[in-house]
Amino acid sequence: MGEYVEANGTTIWIESRGQGPDVLLIAGLSDPAEAWQAQLDGLSDRYRVISFDNRGSGRTPLPDGPLSVAMMADDAAELLRVLRVDRAHVVGFSGGSAIAQELALRHPEAVRSLVLISTWARTEAYFTTMTRFWHWLVTEAPDERAMLEAFFLWIYTPRAHADGTVQRIIDETLAFPYPQSAAAFQRQLEPFMRHDTLHRLPGITAPTLVLAGERDIATPPRLGRVVADAIPGARFEIMAGEAHQPFQESPDVFNARVDAFWREAVGGSRPA
Repeated sequence: MGEYVEANGTTIWIESRGQGPDVLLIAGLSDPAEAWQAQLDGLSDRYRVISFDNRGSGRTPLPDGPLSVAMMADDAAELLRVLRVDRAHVVGFSGGSAIAQELALRHPEAVRSLVLISTWARTEAYFTTMTRFWHWLVTEAPDERAMLEAFFLWIYTPRAHADGTVQRIIDETLAFPYPQSAAAFQRQLEPFMRHDTLHRLPGITAPTLVLAGERDIATPPRLGRVVADAIPGARFEIMAGEAHQPFQESPDVFNARVDAFWREAVGGSRPA
């Protein structure tokens, strides 16, 4: 069920499914709430699963003025408060993993556990060059389809390009009635380019699982390992054969893995 919620001075679109312990899914760059459809469908038989459009994605507006990862983390914390969620299992993907890190640092009382997918702690030269290219690509590509075809080279596995999955996702993106503007893409990308929590990550106290795709070229496993090494007691796992967005390419495997983590580490499927 989708609805608008007023939180942290803006109007945020959320999707919510199921009942049970609360799970908050934080999407990455450009992704709307629907990016988590396989988790909204696949985990809602035992959890209350909540996803939302970050500022500048989907139906959530991007107000004028500065945008920061910390601001988006405060959005997530306020969203939980408005929904009367005391603590949630928080899952963050890519840019959403940067938001999730800040959420766990700024609002530790709201985070029951943390899953970070395709994550990093501090930008490095390759990452900076890659994201600068994305910043340029969104305005210089001949059309939106060409932009997505190029952008998705960093996101999905060769098998997804070969078997038609990527073309299906592109078609769905182009048909989405709430497209993100090039300016919003660039403004949302900029704070992720500046993300740096490396020296603060030891302050995260929530049980944490860091997942990396073996074939991820955008945020390769070595970056995720740095994050896991910095967070006390964090688990680090590499998903064999996966790239940057495994929860879409292999949702059954991904859903089973996070469910097992919540059960084993924090008793996730038992009543909160």
